[in-house]
Amino acid sequence: MSATEISPGLVIQRMKPPLVLADFKLIAFDMDSTLINIECIDEIADAVGKKAEVAAITEATMRGEIKDFKESLRRRVALLQGVPVEALQQVYDQRLKLNPGAAELVTACKAAGLKVLLVSGGFTFFANRVKDRLGIDFARSNLLDEADGKLTGQVVTQSWGDICDGAEKRRTLLEVASLLGISPQEAIAVGDGANDLPMMGEAGLSVAYHAKPKVREQAMVAINEGGLERLLEVLE
Repeated sequence: MSATEISPGLVIQRMKPPLVLADFKLIAFDMDSTLINIECIDEIADAVGKKAEVAAITEATMRGEIKDFKESLRRRVALLQGVPVEALQQVYDQRLKLNPGAAELVTACKAAGLKVLLVSGGFTFFANRVKDRLGIDFARSNLLDEADGKLTGQVVTQSWGDICDGAEKRRTLLEVASLLGISPQEAIAVGDGANDLPMMGEAGLSVAYHAKPKVREQAMVAINEGGLERLLEVLE
């Protein structure tokens, strides 16, 4: 089935709308550049004048040109060594905004009975705040190590592992689906970068939001213009 632009900037393939939102039980979101407007790691790096260097690695990773997300993240986090911890709060207060339609889509999903998962290769500092702000049920992301009020350039190992990469995103989606007693086919996965493809591949509905070309090609729904709430145009 070829891709069809059903309205300007909204493309579907390998699916027949309308689907019914309430038939799904879980929606999983990537955070950086999907639910929120920034790549947090790039903005933190700005605090030490390394934004361009870190952003170049981020971009190559999200495009799928750097295949090993864990290695890419370690390289970028190492460049954050010495950043004062308060810089994270400044990024949150001054630069982080929810993407258009994020609150509307989460609200609609919750009203239809879906649980909401945020699963991010970004950081708990931001993920936990976005989780609280949107009333999200579950969140998994990476934890930045700190000592003496500064970042050490390391990631802390958590109960599930050390780095939330594409494989971990997929595992988290499957784990939460299992916890809820549902099939992955009853899940929606929304993302923008190559590390979102493994979880998008498991979900019953995959959604690319202003995504990299490789991700748009593989998603069932691609929102290329407008906000996240446009997903509701293909879900009744």
